[in-house]
Amino acid sequence: MPRGDGLLNHNLLSEDIGPQDACGVFGVWAPGEEVSKLTYFGLYALQHRGQESAGMAVSDGSRIVVFKDMGLVSQVFNEGVLESLQGYLAIGHTRYSTTGASIWENAQPTFRTTATGHLALGHNGNLTNTHELRKRIAELHSGSGELPFNTAVAATTDTEILTALLAAHPDLSLEEAAIAELPLVQGAFSLVFMDDTTLYAARDPQGIRPLVLGRLESGWVVASESAALDIVGASVIREVEPGELIAIDAQGLRARRFAPAAPKGCLFEYVYLARPDTTIAGRSVQATRVDTGRRLANSSPVEADLVIPVPESGRYAAIGYAQESGIPFAEGLVKNSYVGRTFIQPSQTIRQLGIRLKLNPLKEVIAGQRLVVVDDSIVRGNTQRALVRMLREAGALEVHVRISSPPVKWPCFYGIDFATRAELIANGLSVDDICASIGADSLAYVGLDVLVEATQIPKNDLCRACFDGVYPVELSEEHRVHLEVFEGIERRVSKSENLHVDPLALDALNLP
Repeated sequence: MPRGDGLLNHNLLSEDIGPQDACGVFGVWAPGEEVSKLTYFGLYALQHRGQESAGMAVSDGSRIVVFKDMGLVSQVFNEGVLESLQGYLAIGHTRYSTTGASIWENAQPTFRTTATGHLALGHNGNLTNTHELRKRIAELHSGSGELPFNTAVAATTDTEILTALLAAHPDLSLEEAAIAELPLVQGAFSLVFMDDTTLYAARDPQGIRPLVLGRLESGWVVASESAALDIVGASVIREVEPGELIAIDAQGLRARRFAPAAPKGCLFEYVYLARPDTTIAGRSVQATRVDTGRRLANSSPVEADLVIPVPESGRYAAIGYAQESGIPFAEGLVKNSYVGRTFIQPSQTIRQLGIRLKLNPLKEVIAGQRLVVVDDSIVRGNTQRALVRMLREAGALEVHVRISSPPVKWPCFYGIDFATRAELIANGLSVDDICASIGADSLAYVGLDVLVEATQIPKNDLCRACFDGVYPVELSEEHRVHLEVFEGIERRVSKSENLHVDPLALDALNLP
């Protein structure tokens, strides 16, 4: 059960939930090191990727011990717990739920007993063919004479299905089972998993979610972001390649390919998800955000007195905007860094203050000024509306909103929890309409091609589905129904086999 304010996040308004990070994974193989503490601090660096639960699995070579609970990393673990988790091999996970409820049973790592030992697994991403994988598990169990896979287990995640799939080969080692089954898995997955003696890491053929390999003096580390390697003193070696399985044991490190690489890294990692001190695909996230801000200043200039960021999501883009425009950068908003989602319901009086629970203006900075306010994205528009109103109440003469990403119009099926398509304000309104809705003097988004250029990564090597509706991995029938029927959207399949939603068809539907 969560303790205190155990869901720290960047949401300023409870009714306007921003894009939620997928999960963070960490793994370490390091004889002679306190691997539980290394995992703890690695997860601590990945806390921004998931705040609902945290857990780790540790092995001493003969058994795996799993400890997990609901809440933040610092709430789940303490010195006594870490001292009890002894071994030389560990994996860790911090979770935000995209599939499966936010309950203890769905906390990770997951655990299974196999024919050759034990299996613990942590997963960042979302699978798109879980129905087919369930059938596959049933077939494997029926052929082995074992009891069928229990589809009524308490856990309801695609991670549980993936764990069961890897454990369903009594005649294969875990490594060989992974090589056999991972080519059948569709969607986004960055995995860390382990048996009693070996650490494994794998990444889907598109490499949608990040995963990086690092070196310690006495071993190896894998993590969702390079920032987690920095905090434990590991040097970055390289990224785990799309379609690659890495195994680390007493014999050293070996890499095997289970599928050809077709890179489609998540563009939104550069916009918001990843820490600014992380490098993905050779490109600094911080540098990308600053460059995006510079480009936004060139494409959407405005006469103003100050550029202020929405902490923390708009900070680096605001720095870039200020540098390029020549308008002074200032901190005009103060965020309470220790307040997340409160479990205490505020009174009506406090509820009316809304955004001020987490954000408060510096009136001495704002009063009498024309402001450029920079943020990463607009979802429903409620946060920006409250923010603009608060800045005007603080004495701002003008409020010009600049967004460092294109309009978000499409749901993500690969591990990011966006609002539903019907809730996304950019689907029903033009930029001018959104501007009027939030009460700003002007509003501008960065263009998609401009954002891509800032990443310095070829456009075709990025997943841009939330912005342009092009899905690099074929969607399940359930997801297609979600797009076609529930939301009334026509789609077509492009020559490149990508699922693409035709904007002309959308316009013809005149959706709200």
